[in-house]
Amino acid sequence: MSFISQVNSDLRLCAVLADSDDVLRSRVYPAPERLSRTAFQRDRERIVQARSFRRLAGKTQVFTSRASDHFRSRLTHTIEVMQIARCVAESLGLNQDLAETLALVHDIGHPPFGHAGERALDECLKRHGLRFDHNLHALRIVEHFEQRYAAHRGLNLTLGVREGIIKHSRDYSADQYPDLSCYMLGKRPPLEAQIIDLADEIAYLTADLDDGVESGLLDIEHIRGNVDILAHSYAQVEREHPGIEAKFLFNEALQLMQNVLTDDLIATTIKNTRAIGATSLKEVRDHPERLATFSTLAEAHRLQEKRYLYDTLYTCDELSLEHDKAGQVVTALFNFWINEPQELPSGYVEEIEMEGLARVVADYIAGMTDTFILLQYAQIKRAVRR
Repeated sequence: MSFISQVNSDLRLCAVLADSDDVLRSRVYPAPERLSRTAFQRDRERIVQARSFRRLAGKTQVFTSRASDHFRSRLTHTIEVMQIARCVAESLGLNQDLAETLALVHDIGHPPFGHAGERALDECLKRHGLRFDHNLHALRIVEHFEQRYAAHRGLNLTLGVREGIIKHSRDYSADQYPDLSCYMLGKRPPLEAQIIDLADEIAYLTADLDDGVESGLLDIEHIRGNVDILAHSYAQVEREHPGIEAKFLFNEALQLMQNVLTDDLIATTIKNTRAIGATSLKEVRDHPERLATFSTLAEAHRLQEKRYLYDTLYTCDELSLEHDKAGQVVTALFNFWINEPQELPSGYVEEIEMEGLARVVADYIAGMTDTFILLQYAQIKRAVRR
């Protein structure tokens, strides 16, 4: 019997479901119910149909889309996170629709050029006493920027999804963010939200090794010598498939590594939840720490691989050049529109009085794809030369 079969035949995390809290299904604006779809299924459809979701296809994950069509984009990464999150939610007996929806929306607030673009935008805003946070920006997107309905702005998502958008990866202080008080900042989010950050970790730890080798920046043998969880997985696959070419063994090892981390997340979350005797969402919320975690061993493996990726891939010379260029582009465009706000699209100019110029400029840049921001940069450089 497989591990997940054992979990499914064992006592499940009944009554810790988001299903048990009708408040999580509430919306800001009235919306007619649909017997054929749950509230979270409807949220999923609203997100998938949103412009900001479609733009994820043109945003960097690690490598820019200009390098190769084979590398992950922010959208393909999101789909991989969704697959893992749904698997974990199903195994734990959680609300799969909520978990899937949160996975699909978790990166919707990222600007172009990945984390390099986010760092540059944050530095620009610091000069104006503001910060850029992709979780909070994602909330602004679904509550304000997406305009698909005649009666209101935003997507009118359920409270459960909006709470998960801002709390899936970190906790926010009610003192520092009083405007977010309706999201129960002093409480832990439901397990459906807690598993998203770790599903995200599993997805990119697997994918970034894969893309790193595909790019030629990482070497399989070097990874085996420095990343224990991959080395263990590779050795097992090699025993099962002797004489097979290294690249195929590596692909199999990546899948095995992903499964090991996923199974560990499931098992450890069950262990943590049972350890406190949680049988309700309230008990999950009231616990001082998150219950969705890796085991001590898996966490050590995660940290080791994350350090390895940082040292050998994320900060390598080739990507550092890309990151520097990304920072220059974001900063130059931010400064241009700060000095020439009349050059912003009319819809953004109208927002300045309410939101302030710096925030509006950041909002405009954050919504761009990699291709569009480079086009804007080229156009502005030509205009300045004239």
